[in-house]
Amino acid sequence: MDGETRVPICRDSDIILARQQGRALAAQLGFSSIDQTLIATAISEVARNILLYARQGEIILRPVSQSEKKGITVIARDEGPGIPDLTLALQNGYSTSNSLGLGLPGAKRLMDEFAIVSEVGKGTTVTMTKWTQ
Repeated sequence: MDGETRVPICRDSDIILARQQGRALAAQLGFSSIDQTLIATAISEVARNILLYARQGEIILRPVSQSEKKGITVIARDEGPGIPDLTLALQNGYSTSNSLGLGLPGAKRLMDEFAIVSEVGKGTTVTMTKWTQ
């Protein structure tokens, strides 16, 4: 499967566009409307983090397949300040911006696979995948 989509994130309206693109790709891949919403919500969370902490970055949406399964991989990438303590950042309720602290842990719960790589001063990349049932 090909058809990677890149959505630059540098303003609030870009988050909406990334959500819409993710939902459309998920629908194309045969995800249920509930799963489409979960995917769009996870995209929102990581895109909002890009804006909040790095000011700009990108969301990459990629169809994937594994034997009989189809899925969507979402990559959120920025060159922002990075995350000094990933363990802490993935805890429910932890926030450095006075938010509810549900962004990363929430996105992780909504998707089937979740990985995060971050280096202070260099940026953060979140890679998450959801598979059709």
